[in-house]
Amino acid sequence: MNGQQDGGGSGGGISIGRMSGGAAASGKGAKAEDRSERVGPQVPVGPSGTPVPAEVPAEGGLAVGEMSGGAVAAGERAEAVDASRQLFLVTPELLDAVRLVQQDLPLLARTDGDRLDEVDAELAGLREEAWRTGRTGRPRLERLKSLLSAGATTAGGLASAVTLVQAITELLA
Repeated sequence: MNGQQDGGGSGGGISIGRMSGGAAASGKGAKAEDRSERVGPQVPVGPSGTPVPAEVPAEGGLAVGEMSGGAVAAGERAEAVDASRQLFLVTPELLDAVRLVQQDLPLLARTDGDRLDEVDAELAGLREEAWRTGRTGRPRLERLKSLLSAGATTAGGLASAVTLVQAITELLA
């Protein structure tokens, strides 16, 4: 066949060494979508990872050593969509830290542009989400961490905020 399929041009295909989630497609009208919800931290990669497969696809192909989630597509009309969500179980320690920050926020003097309303809304959203599902998404945790880190808001100076940032950092690691 010499790389020809259905009269189309040559295609390299996809070669993956290890795949623990996600989607892959190859061919003329290739499409790959990953819309999964994964709970917990990402699957750790071994010390040296997985080597790119020895059989590297022909020109236009993709070689992936290790893939845990996401989407790849190769082909003439290739399209890859990663709409997956990584969710984390909300621990009692995280909820305790959220509660402490919420208790401390009213102690701060409010000023225009202090972003404390954003912090308050994210904390309330996290508690609501945890109450409903027991989980929360990476974007919310990253927003909270950002709002409470590096002087982004006056709330970042609270001891309770430092504790919350540490809890979020450990969860995201």
